[in-house]
Amino acid sequence: MTRFRPCIDLHAGQVKQIVGGTLDSKTSSLQTNFVSPHPPAYFANLYKENALAGAHVIMLGPGNKEAAKESLAAWPNGLQVGGGITDANAKEWIEAGAEKVIITSYLFPKGTFSQERLDAVLAALDGDKSKLVIDLSCRRKGEDTWFVAMDKWQTITDMEVSEESIKKLEPYCSEFLIHAADNEGLQKGIDENLVERLAEWCSIPVTYAGGGRNLEDLEMVKRLSKGKVDLTIGSALDCFGGSGVTLAECVEWNRKQEE
Repeated sequence: MTRFRPCIDLHAGQVKQIVGGTLDSKTSSLQTNFVSPHPPAYFANLYKENALAGAHVIMLGPGNKEAAKESLAAWPNGLQVGGGITDANAKEWIEAGAEKVIITSYLFPKGTFSQERLDAVLAALDGDKSKLVIDLSCRRKGEDTWFVAMDKWQTITDMEVSEESIKKLEPYCSEFLIHAADNEGLQKGIDENLVERLAEWCSIPVTYAGGGRNLEDLEMVKRLSKGKVDLTIGSALDCFGGSGVTLAECVEWNRKQEE
């Protein structure tokens, strides 16, 4: 059953919506769609009140730990957290109230996948894969090929997002989070091909993010994936300054899926 899933993107300690492809270390090139006047806990409480489970809190760069912990404190065991997660701190974030931790860059030292590091993260979580989400956020190469991107989506790794890589990683996690970085923050629509492929390849829950604009996109993801892929909408939401769809409409859409 496709669901809307919300997010809390943190940059420099604030809740922001950013054009994903511009998220590098050069502040001058950073394109920001929205900076919230509200603290992170405001959004955590908003999602809790509306029973929006499976929301992800993403720390985009340094200076976000306190903001992330504020979110987790507002809804203990209700949010997933990612951004800088390693084997050294994964357990700490679970103890701080995260339902699950999300990992990407740590799995790809110098852009190369490391099974050893994945094993280490899982061991730090006492082997409990229900606490682990693997983020395979990616950038497109050609018409129907995607490669995992790390370091704020600026470095392309050696891992293609494919049926082979999905099947390789599924035994180690409880779900996938996959941002289409080339679509992220642009509000120009989803990567339809990627959504279809994810539905074909994944046998565990998977959330797609990138380009979602409205309820029609939710319906499209539902149709393309036959209800197997969830959708995150960020910049288009009214609570993030968008005009494409309201959070209330997304909450109601989720409710109707359960009828």
